[in-house]
Order: sequence, then C-alpha cells, then structure tokens
Amino acid sequence: MNGEHEREYVAYVTARLPALRRIAAQLAGDPHRGDDLVQQAITRLYVKWRQASQARNLDAYLHTILVRAFLDDRRLAWSRVALASDAGSDRVAAATDSDTRMVLQVALGQMPPRQRAAVVLRFLADRSVEEVAEILQVSPGTVKSQTSDGLATLRRLLGEHPATATTAKGADR
Repeated sequence: MNGEHEREYVAYVTARLPALRRIAAQLAGDPHRGDDLVQQAITRLYVKWRQASQARNLDAYLHTILVRAFLDDRRLAWSRVALASDAGSDRVAAATDSDTRMVLQVALGQMPPRQRAAVVLRFLADRSVEEVAEILQVSPGTVKSQTSDGLATLRRLLGEHPATATTAKGADR
C-alpha cells in the first residue's frame, strides 16, 4: 500500500475505532474479546483497503467484516472458554448506569449470535434495517424478524429487572 492509501486507512480507522470497539464489545459480550474482533476486522480491512475504499458505504463494509469475524469466532471451540476476571473489567467504561449496562451485557451474551448482531447493529450502531440487511447479507424481512426475536429474547432474559425493565420496553419504539 502506498503512503497516501495508508494515511487514508489510518485516518478512517482512527475515526471509527471508538464506535467499532463499543459495537464489538457488545457483540462479543466482553470488551477483551471485542478488541480481538476489532483487531481482526481492521486487519482484514487493511488487506483489502484499495477495494474497500471504493465501497459505496465504507462503514457498512467495515461492519460486515466485524460481524463476520464475530460469527466465525463463535464457531470456534475456544470462544466458549471463559477466563476469570475481576468484576471491574467486565464494566463498560463509559457507563452512566453501570448496573443496567452490566445486566444488559450479560443478557446480550446469552442471545443467539445473529439475534445479538441484529439488535446491536440496529440499536447500538443505529443502523437502518436496510443497512443491517446488507451487513448481515440477509433480506430486510430477516433483519426485522431477527430484531423482533432478539428483543423478545432480551425481554425474557431481563424479566422485570428494575434497572432494565423500562429500557428494554422502550427499545422497540
């Protein structure tokens, strides 16, 4: 890659990194595994930068790479190995209500991967149904059903937990 392409890549990734890390942490259910996913995604993006930089929607292209890395990672046996960690490392640093965020993160971790991807992309990454369909390479109807099923799964998992009951109920509006 020549110097100009490399500068474009670095500028693009640097600008998108905080949001990408947040999305990956929610997908993976763990900020450390999320960082691993981000590393895989930006490495793949670097390798394909000339092609990727010509994409109609570069953010969607990068999110597709990230979601594919997440789904591929879920198929590997090592992804089911849980490492012990101190309670503080599981918290998302920017949480305004860390208890709610922790409960939600645990619930997201219990969801099927495709439902989790649809819910995270729709509500955390604030992507449209059409964008999520493009990223996941499914029809918009599948995105809608995965999102609906994902929200129903979240409601079931969260029950009437006082910290999240109003948040989860308002999420599908």
